[in-house]
Amino acid sequence: MSWTTLVDATTLQANLQDPQLRLLDARFVLSDPAAGAQAHAQSHLPNAPHADLNGDLADLSVAGQGRHPLPDAARFAARLGAWGIGPAHQVVVYDAGDGSMAAARLWWMLKLLGHQRVAVLDGGLAAWRSAAGALTAEPAQVQALPPYPASFDATGIVDAAQVHARLGEAPGWLIDARAPERYAGQAEPVDPVAGHVPGAMNHPFALDLRDGAFKPAPELRALLQPLLGARDPSELVLMCGSGVTACHLLLAFEHAGLQGPRVYAGSWSGWISDPARPVAVSAS
Repeated sequence: MSWTTLVDATTLQANLQDPQLRLLDARFVLSDPAAGAQAHAQSHLPNAPHADLNGDLADLSVAGQGRHPLPDAARFAARLGAWGIGPAHQVVVYDAGDGSMAAARLWWMLKLLGHQRVAVLDGGLAAWRSAAGALTAEPAQVQALPPYPASFDATGIVDAAQVHARLGEAPGWLIDARAPERYAGQAEPVDPVAGHVPGAMNHPFALDLRDGAFKPAPELRALLQPLLGARDPSELVLMCGSGVTACHLLLAFEHAGLQGPRVYAGSWSGWISDPARPVAVSAS
């Protein structure tokens, strides 16, 4: 096993008994934060602990960095150890469907620790069920390990100051993964201010999907390559509402073979925490 972006349900089923495999269930519902853990308690892949977006993949006590600030790296490393995950393991993370809530976020956080063998189950639990994959309500039986021996690579994380410093650049370096109406400022069901960062381009993460799964890598590359223009992928910054679906867009880039974009962790909700920061509301 050496899966670093996506793995399909059939391939995962064939390797389900491998002792080096570790599974994590990252299901989360924005409108009902308890729903993911409740669904996990009812049914999940065998020996897959639940990783909660609010409790494990974010630190909601941090102010000014958006709705889902990154947790302290040491705290996340301790959680990985409690889940029985170490550097030698192949990790597969999944959520209810397309990976956007919040499997891709967990994938990115493991990548920030330098863990390469981590992949998202393409199509999530819906695809697993369609493939008649094994499910259980039994609590995960994992052998706890010491905290994961690494810290976040800060070079993969962009903050508001770095975004602000690049506002004078020609558009194309900052890509917003939110739905078009939110980006344009026509509707904002989640955050208190509508619009987008001036100069940001819109590429809704849903464009990278078909029937709940990622489009094939060559198709993704043809779709995403034009966003680069003359830029190297490492020059791109990806954002969304709170740094969750931006990770989904990053996963699409990586699966397409376009490695190097970075994520603005605070994203739109972090940007608007300071009313002095500029906001654009046109669709251009």
